Amino acid sequence: MIGLWHLGLVTSACLADLGRTIVGFDTAQELIGGLRSGRLPLFEPGLDALVEKGIAEGRLSFTADPQEALSGARYVIVAYDTTVDESDESDLSQVMGAASLMAEHLEDGSVVIISSQVPVGTSELIQATIRRARPSLEFGIACVPENLRLGQAIERFKKPDMIVIGSDDPASAVAVDALLTGVDAPRVVVGIRTAEMTKHALNAFLATCISFANEMANLCDAAGADALDVARALRLDGRVGPRAPLRPGLGFAGGTLARDLKTLRRLGEEDGNGTPLINGVLMVNEQQSRVVARKLTEACGSLEGITVGVLGLTYKPGTSTLRRSVAVEIIGELTALGAAVKAYDPRANREELPDIANFEFCPDAGAVAEASDALAIVTEWPEFRDLDFAAIKKSMRIPVLVDAQNMLDAKEMTEMGFQYFGVGRGSTVSVGSMGDKS
Repeated sequence: MIGLWHLGLVTSACLADLGRTIVGFDTAQELIGGLRSGRLPLFEPGLDALVEKGIAEGRLSFTADPQEALSGARYVIVAYDTTVDESDESDLSQVMGAASLMAEHLEDGSVVIISSQVPVGTSELIQATIRRARPSLEFGIACVPENLRLGQAIERFKKPDMIVIGSDDPASAVAVDALLTGVDAPRVVVGIRTAEMTKHALNAFLATCISFANEMANLCDAAGADALDVARALRLDGRVGPRAPLRPGLGFAGGTLARDLKTLRRLGEEDGNGTPLINGVLMVNEQQSRVVARKLTEACGSLEGITVGVLGLTYKPGTSTLRRSVAVEIIGELTALGAAVKAYDPRANREELPDIANFEFCPDAGAVAEASDALAIVTEWPEFRDLDFAAIKKSMRIPVLVDAQNMLDAKEMTEMGFQYFGVGRGSTVSVGSMGDKS
């Protein structure tokens, strides 16, 4: 397993749990030392116990030596969490570095599996890089796009909706299918570029649904309608479906969806056809991150000199990562408008933001609310739903509450005395939507 962050660690631990023998490789010596001692660099529910089990049973080990990792390996999985730059463009330096390592140490008969999220054509580029260095090497290559969902990663690995196996070599596809024996899910066996494109298409579709829900939410605010009820009705239509991601709130974050949208947009530009739909999805998403500042300005007027408490920093609940977090972007906008910001998150890895000094990190939600002029719920941590809001209201200077995730009962918060702002809740809240968080 090449790459030991979220994707690589989850895949390693889950495959070891299926009975495979996994050697995890990463160049970071400190990371390897920590993993050998059972210290994970990130939080994912259940992952620490699964890693500990794999180590204890002798099926999971870690090394910074590429020769040790690749020697005798039947399969080599490239599982870096592909980073993005500030424009959400993919940085393939680690992935292509893995190609160079494999070119040096790969053994005949191995199957290389690209699981990292990469632009279409990357798997063939890796294959060509290895072949240029060692023309006589016999190896297979496949693309199995990751199914990672932070906060639910182990469950998603064990029970995915489907597994896409992409290879232009039937024998490699069969070998990958054998590796994943024990994961009960439909297999979709396709060409290698089709597998890469399927991941782009899936993420683009999800992003489109999210932007559609948010644009409708903004229109519902203007019209006095409730976007939660609209979404509830839409899901009952068989052409939409009960699991459609139509919940209004903040836009998508973390870089994952935006990375694939940017890849498809670049492909469209190169082809000359353009991507007007994708362009619109990205524009709506960029605007949606400003909804917190917009609603605070509506409630407070100028934000100059006011104190805003922010609940949640990670880009989604169930993870410690702050990578490309919309909360961090929102804090930057609030401080630029003159607000002082206090924030709390139960799991945030503050080391990911060593240079951030534009807000006060508080030990709990109560400290965030104390003497604040407004409070904004940004990340949907379940514990925020169960806070003592009566005590929070009493501790605030002005009880303005922006619920950017629509977590709370709007009627209850209003009756408690908060000036409550959801996203897409309009001027009234219907009884049927009370507590509906679907």
